[in-house]
Amino acid sequence: MKKGTRKFLSIVVVLVIALGAFVSLKGIGPVQRLADKMKYGLDINGGVYVLMEAETKEKGTQLSKLMDQTKSVLENRVNAMGISEASVSIEGKNRVRVEMPGVEDAQAAIDQIGKTAQLKLFLADGTEVMSGNEITDSSFTTDSKNGGYKITIDFSSKGSDAFASATEKAASGTVKSSMKDENGQAVSNTAIVIKLDDEVVSAPSVSEKIASRSCEITRPGGFSEDEASSTSALIRGGALPATLKEISSSVETATIGANALHKSIVAGAIGLGIVMLIMLMAYGALGIIADLALLLYVEVTLWIMAGLGSVLTLPGIAGIILSIGMAVDSNVIIFTRIREEIEKGKSIRVAVDTGFKSALATVVDSQTTTLIAAIVLYLIGTTSVKGFALTLMIGTICSIFTAVFITQLFVTALTDIPALCKMRHFGMHEDGTPRMKWTKHVHFIENRKKYFALSLIVILLGVGCAAFKGFNYGIDFTGGTMIQLEMGQKVDSDEVAKTIEKYDLNPTIVYASDNHSQVVIRTKKALNADQRGRVVSTLSKKYNLNKKSVLASEEFGPTVGKELRQNAIKSIIIAALCMLVYIRFRFKTWKYGVAAVGGLLHDVLVTLSMYAIFGFTINNPFIAGILTVVGYSINDTIVIFDRIRENKRFYKRKELIPQINDSINETLSRSIMTSITTLIVMVPLYFMVSSEIREFLIPLIIGVICGTYSSIFICSPLLYEMKRKESMSRYELQKEKKTKAAKANNSGIVK
Repeated sequence: MKKGTRKFLSIVVVLVIALGAFVSLKGIGPVQRLADKMKYGLDINGGVYVLMEAETKEKGTQLSKLMDQTKSVLENRVNAMGISEASVSIEGKNRVRVEMPGVEDAQAAIDQIGKTAQLKLFLADGTEVMSGNEITDSSFTTDSKNGGYKITIDFSSKGSDAFASATEKAASGTVKSSMKDENGQAVSNTAIVIKLDDEVVSAPSVSEKIASRSCEITRPGGFSEDEASSTSALIRGGALPATLKEISSSVETATIGANALHKSIVAGAIGLGIVMLIMLMAYGALGIIADLALLLYVEVTLWIMAGLGSVLTLPGIAGIILSIGMAVDSNVIIFTRIREEIEKGKSIRVAVDTGFKSALATVVDSQTTTLIAAIVLYLIGTTSVKGFALTLMIGTICSIFTAVFITQLFVTALTDIPALCKMRHFGMHEDGTPRMKWTKHVHFIENRKKYFALSLIVILLGVGCAAFKGFNYGIDFTGGTMIQLEMGQKVDSDEVAKTIEKYDLNPTIVYASDNHSQVVIRTKKALNADQRGRVVSTLSKKYNLNKKSVLASEEFGPTVGKELRQNAIKSIIIAALCMLVYIRFRFKTWKYGVAAVGGLLHDVLVTLSMYAIFGFTINNPFIAGILTVVGYSINDTIVIFDRIRENKRFYKRKELIPQINDSINETLSRSIMTSITTLIVMVPLYFMVSSEIREFLIPLIIGVICGTYSSIFICSPLLYEMKRKESMSRYELQKEKKTKAAKANNSGIVK
């Protein structure tokens, strides 16, 4: 690319970044600002979701058809309720999730969509006439004759024929009544009884055959508007092909979500600002380039999400924050390579060209392994985890783009300007030495047994804690219920527990605000929407609460937790196998892959040990955190392994220890810088935002620290152990074999 073209493109990109920032914050013309363009999840907008399981014996193709029909019926019901941007999706084989943002009366919404709506018409003697499957539409209108409202029903052709036959028989007087109406009174012999979910809706009498494609449901005094609206919506939604059982549900107010969103934005901005400042101090003009690339990365990531219609959730925000750290990593790898080339005595122009070429494979390898973990997480994870994984996937791809193309464009353009093509602008002293670099040479391989012992102690301590006191599983693992309430006053937790003791919940009650006016009630007893409603009603009478007092509530059935654990194990195994195959493909030997996966197993065990030792809650966010630990750990390890592979040609076969030691030391500055910037982005988020975000960040923080440790102190020594015999002569191998045999023969002998 010509110098003039690079300069022009660099100016264009800077203008695009500035314009993107303005449009994102303010909007322009028909383009809305990003905050209005973005779709938000229930944890931000507020609303309700319910996960229901179909009680059916169908399997295979028949089950798929049944679930598709169930989804269609629920979509009709949700649309009939007038809920905008609601979503209905099938989870697993026999479950369906309904999300309804902005719903205020969550209890009524759950009741409405969960009804089986088995609409049937009967003769007065109990003979079934037809089912709701033959009903094509239903609506309501004012009833001028009886007052109030009446319900209208439209039939299919088949349904019209069946209705005509039924009314003809009812009007003939040959039917003897054996049914009762909604008031418990015997229905007329000439009645057509309309039942919804085995409850009589109406039992109008007929005096003649009705050969029509529609009919009206009326009663003396008419229906109320709410009653007519909800009943017609259920009829219009159609009959569910199977009964649905509530497995889990959650209610979230927009107040909590909006506060969390605002705090997340502020915390993210603070973390990003600190990272940008560190990059500027460490790399000079290169740091400014990294900062511009980071700004573009954030803008591109968010606008791609908005363009795809992706839903931004609080876990998704955590994914964006983490991927910012990964984007910094790509720039750090490139800049470190450039400075190494300058340190070798090359000119800045040559160093930039060589540095980018050397760093490209490392950047792609390290980011690809993170992408693998994110893809597995998305395919296997639950809805909230999918949001986290999607943002991580988009962020990882965008970070590769900004690092490989945008950073390269800016850096090469910088070398075209004589006044800026100076050592100090590339983070170097005038004598060609880096401004910030790890200079102490550590003998990692020689001390490997100490590192192995330290990790073993932590893991054994964790095993001991898990054996004696167990893990602190959240209700989404054990099954149970959580209700968060704004009491409007300072309350005593013991008094709250006493108020609801008749429900035998054995609850744990904690405060969620500094003034003790908000309480969180947790119990291992799974309460469905109706049962939660009764608990809230009891508390409402005691403390004069209203509907807005319920800030959040959720329920998880006991089977959900079991599936979460199984999916977590499955996810880690699948991710590890995928990474093993990729590393084998890139490094041409299984030894690098086995060492990397060994470090991965180490990180998972250490993270679990930390949870056992400190009693952190293991829940759904923990799964996302563990899988991100997997991706980050491999990312860090790949950078070192790439350097070991590259340095192989500079060392003799017997110099395996110096080769690995030097490779680790050469990449140590990058490992430390990446870990610091990733942690710095997360720390403000941890202290400023909600407990839900905090639950995502705890395993991430542990994972970043543990991943950095394992890539340096565990994976590389493991690789040495597997490659050690390759560096030994035949004589040394025989000598080692004899030494081991002698020790085995002398074991237990006292001389």
